[in-house]
Amino acid sequence: MFQATRRRLALWYTAITAVLLLVFACGVYLYVRSTLIERIDDTLNHVVEVLERSLVIEPVNVSVKSDVNQFRINVEASFRNNANTVEDDRIDIEWFSSTGNLLWSTFSEPINIPIRYNPNGETVRVLKELEAFPKNVANPLIFRQLTQRVEIGRQVLGYLRVSHPWFEVTKPSRELIFDLALGIALMVLSVGASGWFLSGKAMEPVHQSYQRLKQFTADASHELRSPIALIQTNVQVALADLESLEPNQTNTVISSHYRQQLKIVEKLTQRLGKLVNDLLFLARQDSGISKESFLPCPLDALLMEVVEEQQLFAVEKNILLSLELIDPPAMETNLELLENWFTLTGDWNQLVRLFTNLIGNALRYTPNDGKVKVKLIRVETVSRVSGLRYVTPQLQVLICDSGIGIPTEALPKLFDRFYRVDPARTHSSQNRATEKTTGSGLGLAIAQAIVENHQGQILVDSILGKGTTFTVALPILASGE
Repeated sequence: MFQATRRRLALWYTAITAVLLLVFACGVYLYVRSTLIERIDDTLNHVVEVLERSLVIEPVNVSVKSDVNQFRINVEASFRNNANTVEDDRIDIEWFSSTGNLLWSTFSEPINIPIRYNPNGETVRVLKELEAFPKNVANPLIFRQLTQRVEIGRQVLGYLRVSHPWFEVTKPSRELIFDLALGIALMVLSVGASGWFLSGKAMEPVHQSYQRLKQFTADASHELRSPIALIQTNVQVALADLESLEPNQTNTVISSHYRQQLKIVEKLTQRLGKLVNDLLFLARQDSGISKESFLPCPLDALLMEVVEEQQLFAVEKNILLSLELIDPPAMETNLELLENWFTLTGDWNQLVRLFTNLIGNALRYTPNDGKVKVKLIRVETVSRVSGLRYVTPQLQVLICDSGIGIPTEALPKLFDRFYRVDPARTHSSQNRATEKTTGSGLGLAIAQAIVENHQGQILVDSILGKGTTFTVALPILASGE
């Protein structure tokens, strides 16, 4: 229980830290990426400003009658010294006419991107065919481009476009992603290890308190068994002495009164002894110090024995108690399997206690002239793990009664310790209150502990006023064999 809680705490530490680290990494990545883009845009703007200052603008001969001066850009004079410089800076320059025609470029081949005025920068993609591959295979080229319109007054002289390769952003971004992923992985592993350590430290006081509580329960239960047994023995001896006395040796009325009181004490002592034994059993199961002997156990013979023991109580209430064994299919011919058809590996005493509790409860909560049916069947469950099909044989015991049933809202808490659906529902009358006292609420908790100890499962289905069915599924092989 504590290991599971510790694992959950460590997983929560790790998961929360991983989410926080992921958010932080995304923020760092977006910040760095936007910073790289801003730096490229600043570089492109600076190049445009330098190029605009170096442009050679010449007047154009026009008619004397025209009042408007016309100008043009001398391309050769303006760009003759820029080719090598921009090549070193990984920046390419293109000059377009006012109509959008490419006049000069540092690209070895035109990239065929339509001119589009964009002074703020944009990212464009162009597909370029590679010579080493077939014509239908293209390599995407991505650029960060800035296009500036050059004009004097209202006259547009042309468009200046500068391009920066996008890998200056993608390459450091990929490296940053790798570094962040590696850092997050290492941090998550570190947090997982430290979370496991810290959760263990946090659970130590709780674990120690729980161990002390379990030890106290086990010790108290063990120490209470001896005085309870002595009280019960002395009461029985006193009752025997009263029975052996002659009528003239004691007052008959006093003898009858004492006998009745001693019987009540005996019954209460038996009930207290049963409660102590139940507490001791659960304490041993919780602490893991119980010593089970897992051996081949014929469940059919065990159920026959338990049903035979419960028949006396069933006859008193005129309840029909029956046991049904579902025979193996006729197609089964394996003699060894048929001989051990209802045999599993388990602890005989624990299984006897399990089915005695369940069948006893069914008889207790079934009114007179009712029915309790116990059915044993062998089934095969199919499960798939990683695409593989596994068939697991198990024995199922169904205990069906026609009793008062259990409310739906009480089913989830039915196996809780000391939980009782109705503490007064076992009292049949005032004069028999001492005979049918309310249970301690540990019977089903013990049943569940035994089933889990055998790696099985216990289910309950009930309809209020019509009856209850308990289904116990036990695997053929248990870990304790």
